[in-house]
Amino acid sequence: MQKVASPPVYKLSEEEEKKEILRQYRALLRVLKRKMKPGDKILIRNAFEMAAEAHKTMRRKSGEPYILHPLAVAKICVEEIGLGVRSTICALLHDTVEDTDITLADIQQEFGTEITRIVDGLTKISNVSVMDANTSKQAENFKKILLTLTDDPRVILIKLADRLHNMRTLESMNREKQLKISSETIYVYAPLAHRMGLYNIKTEMEDLAMKYMEPDTYRYIAQKLQDTKRERTRYINDFIRPLKDKLERAGLHFEIYGRPKSIHSIWNKIKKKGVSFEEVYDLFAIRILVDSPQEKEKEDCWKVYSIITDAYNPSPERLRDWLSNPKNNGYEALHTTVMGPQGKWVEVQIRTLRMNEIAEKGLAAHWKYKEGKEDENRFDKWFQQIREVLANQETNSLDFLQDFKTSFLTEEIYVYTPKGDIKTLPIGATALDFAFSVHTAVGTQCIGAKVNHKLVPISYKLRSGDQIEIITSAKQKPNAEWLKHVVTSKAKAKIKDTLKEEKRLIAEEGKYILQRKMEGLGAVYNQTNIEEVANFYKINSSLDLLYEIALKKIDLKELKEFIVHGDKLLPPKPPKTQEEKPEIPEPSGKHQGKKDKDAELIIFGESSDKIMYTLANCCKPIPGDDVFGFITTGEGLKIHRTSCPNAARLLANYGHRVVKTKWAKNKEISFLTGLKIIGLDDVGVIHKITNLISGELKFNISAMTIEAQDGIFNGNVKVFVHDKEELDKLVNELLKLPGIERVDRYDTE
Repeated sequence: MQKVASPPVYKLSEEEEKKEILRQYRALLRVLKRKMKPGDKILIRNAFEMAAEAHKTMRRKSGEPYILHPLAVAKICVEEIGLGVRSTICALLHDTVEDTDITLADIQQEFGTEITRIVDGLTKISNVSVMDANTSKQAENFKKILLTLTDDPRVILIKLADRLHNMRTLESMNREKQLKISSETIYVYAPLAHRMGLYNIKTEMEDLAMKYMEPDTYRYIAQKLQDTKRERTRYINDFIRPLKDKLERAGLHFEIYGRPKSIHSIWNKIKKKGVSFEEVYDLFAIRILVDSPQEKEKEDCWKVYSIITDAYNPSPERLRDWLSNPKNNGYEALHTTVMGPQGKWVEVQIRTLRMNEIAEKGLAAHWKYKEGKEDENRFDKWFQQIREVLANQETNSLDFLQDFKTSFLTEEIYVYTPKGDIKTLPIGATALDFAFSVHTAVGTQCIGAKVNHKLVPISYKLRSGDQIEIITSAKQKPNAEWLKHVVTSKAKAKIKDTLKEEKRLIAEEGKYILQRKMEGLGAVYNQTNIEEVANFYKINSSLDLLYEIALKKIDLKELKEFIVHGDKLLPPKPPKTQEEKPEIPEPSGKHQGKKDKDAELIIFGESSDKIMYTLANCCKPIPGDDVFGFITTGEGLKIHRTSCPNAARLLANYGHRVVKTKWAKNKEISFLTGLKIIGLDDVGVIHKITNLISGELKFNISAMTIEAQDGIFNGNVKVFVHDKEELDKLVNELLKLPGIERVDRYDTE
């Protein structure tokens, strides 16, 4: 398993600690200075003293006094999110009710109803872990968080500040905690920060999560960025120089600078586009901030755009206009990509100072600037949509979190109704999603749609700018297949409701059949007896049982074997069968070598007990990969790479099932892994590859396919290796062959 460097040991005397706490408190007052009114300082002092007293015996994992954490959270709230005095008080007190003897009644008495309500919301969130062992309780708890969010968004903003500080100080935690907290952050909190318009916080959360989940890649990209910093700075200066003169001549007041892209976004580009670090063109973006009065903002931004595209040729398909249609989280800007010096593409972001504050402080800055009906309703509409969905959600819905993510935390597209009204939908939304967003009745009766006047099926994926007209029929009814064609929570909930109602109507016939049969046996038709029959047929609910009886999937002939005891139905006793010895599965994965007691490659926990496991098909780990063990419900223990596409979801949702895992040293077994090789289709290239793998390096090849087209070949080779060290050596040797451009590992089928 990947080792993370030990944190520095915290060493301060009691006197030095007191000075440090006071220093941090004064730093908080300094950033709050402009926001304080008469009397506020006393309230903040009271909150600080209450928190300091309550936490006085507590320490963080790093060894530092606990009070430094609420002080840091309060400072993030003010400095990085733009919140004010009341939020500062709540941030200082956010852990008191959960962790100390202070009660909500104490806070009510000292600070009043508003602050008590927010602290209560924060306490409820603290009691919710997306890693709750009871997953149905977890979904319910997450809904409670969102209800609190729609009631007072400051709750979630303070929670994001709390999570950011925890991520910044995560090095003190053990490896399992780091993985669980990081995956929860990437899965829920970073998308939530993005949706609240807090781009800087979202970016930092993603980078910090990657630092712990994929440490090797993180360090590699960070080092590359450091190595290329001087060259990048020189390029940015060359790019900016001609623009500065033109912008000054146009009489604009502006700032212009380059900023590096986040490590996480660079890694996403490398994976998505299948390129190396050197080939990622947008390692940085140029940002131009214009100081404009609000009435001239759009005009000035387009003026800047015109000056840039005069100097450098733009890529037309890369223009993003969030001036005309701001994002639902308030983000406004113009983004364009232009061809800069040396034939390099450069992204340019154009904003005014007001837009920049909204981009950096999200919802808090949006409140500060909101004007007019449309602006005022932007977040309110979003909160209203969440309330609707929460009202319709079933309490036991384990898919809730995933549904919420796809409906509310993704990027949006803008589409138009036939009358030209704009509707925003999440990326991936279909014509059917649009129909349900218009009205439930339109959704349930939808048989197709016209997109830009062309007929399309209900499953058609919409794109920004599409104009949609829904075609309905009174005879249409939703079916279970529809659930595959929608991504919005509203559409899913309404389809499920309709299907359930239909199921109930059909189940009425089943009820009549079962009632007749039970009465024929002399038993009473009641819920207890129905559940007894459902258990016998291994069916989850009485509704499903009655439904299957109505559809003749169950004919109830076994019912006559039941015993009637009073008014109770008792199931027949199963015949005794000879006990079978359970089979012990072998460690899986395609591997070669000895299959005896030395064949278990992984050691769990602090002891050296060897446990049976299988390797996850989704990421095919090999010894040396950074991995974790995951206890599945039906297939025992599975080993996943921490970089697995499913890792964040598993670690965040089911943290209680994660097992500490590390590789034992064992060269007896070879593991199958795949390599994708791209290069020039030269004479003898296949011979060179096979000769190197089998001849020189003595690896066993399991399969090999080569496709050549227009002078380029794509090869897929499946080889058996003992561990990651051997695989890395093989990749490096292949890259030394003439004409080989890229060698990438892929997960074998």
